Amino acid sequence: MPVDLPIDSPVDEKAYWIAFNKVAGIGAVRFSTLLAVCGSAAAAWRASIHDLKAAGLDRRTLENVLHARRTLDVAAEWQQVEHAGVQVITLLDDYYPANLRQIDSPPPLLYVRGELLPSDLWAIGIVGTRRASVYGREVAHTLSRDLAAQGISIVSGLAVGVDTVAHKAALEAGGRTIAVLGSGVDQIYPPVNRSLAQQIVQNGALVSEYPLGTRPDAGNFPPRNRIISGLSKGVVIVEASERSGALITARFAAEQGRDVFAVPGSILHPGSAGCNMLIQQGATPLLSAGDVLKQLEMEQVATRRAAHAAIPVDPQEASLLALLGREPQHVDELVRQTALPAPQIAGLLAVMELKGLVRQAAHLTYVRS
Repeated sequence: MPVDLPIDSPVDEKAYWIAFNKVAGIGAVRFSTLLAVCGSAAAAWRASIHDLKAAGLDRRTLENVLHARRTLDVAAEWQQVEHAGVQVITLLDDYYPANLRQIDSPPPLLYVRGELLPSDLWAIGIVGTRRASVYGREVAHTLSRDLAAQGISIVSGLAVGVDTVAHKAALEAGGRTIAVLGSGVDQIYPPVNRSLAQQIVQNGALVSEYPLGTRPDAGNFPPRNRIISGLSKGVVIVEASERSGALITARFAAEQGRDVFAVPGSILHPGSAGCNMLIQQGATPLLSAGDVLKQLEMEQVATRRAAHAAIPVDPQEASLLALLGREPQHVDELVRQTALPAPQIAGLLAVMELKGLVRQAAHLTYVRS
């Protein structure tokens, strides 16, 4: 018999996010509407049919919700997550990944083994073919190692080939790496990478939007690619054929406003056809890790990460950051808007620039990074 959690349970709300995540047809948009109409996931789970229809659920999705109510043990679902040692992060959590929050329809919740850190804001996705050539593997290793050594978190998909090389190189460099799965975080695929997955848990995170127990179905992998690009500031395609799944990641990255880099290869090698095509279409040709660092203004990430961890954002920094956007603003304008003295504004901006929160667009003129 399905069991609801007590209405005043401290884990009540997040448990119902997990429950809705298991209902077919409830994606990011529909779930967002349910929250808006009902006020919370717990209230939506108990909502009347009238309210569920008001949230725009079609007949099939409504039937799925009603069936889940009858058969799903919400308390047991929450206990399964707790016993597995898996962290659940929702869009309402302050520590939801900042880069991913910016994309259209971000996943309502993430299952995480390991730990996502604020410093993972500085992340680059590295993906490519499962059938990597010697050239592709060497390039993936060099790029991942060099970026990780500069404090960049490496994001990939745990697949054999380029993904595996990128994860391993990041770990060998003493850096962090994040693997985004097309299955539950308790269902490691491919099995040959189980040992690697455990290493990633210790020095990064396994991440999935899919519930525990979800098997690695082919249809799960294209959607997970939008999370790889969404977690990243930019995406590097190392080696890819014209039909490679890595090109799906490149497309998502472009749609999300992320920079797309492609490693050029021989025009005679089919494994380089996808990368060469991306370059032809406007992707940035990549010859070294320095190209990524320069284009994304990430040369000082190691310093910024240390500063970000050591010096948290204080209320004055937060209020100043709220005034800045893509349009450059002079210090004098910020002084007028905040009524703070110019030397104090200048000091705050200097610290914020060190943290990577803002940058100078011109002399005494700043924009949000």
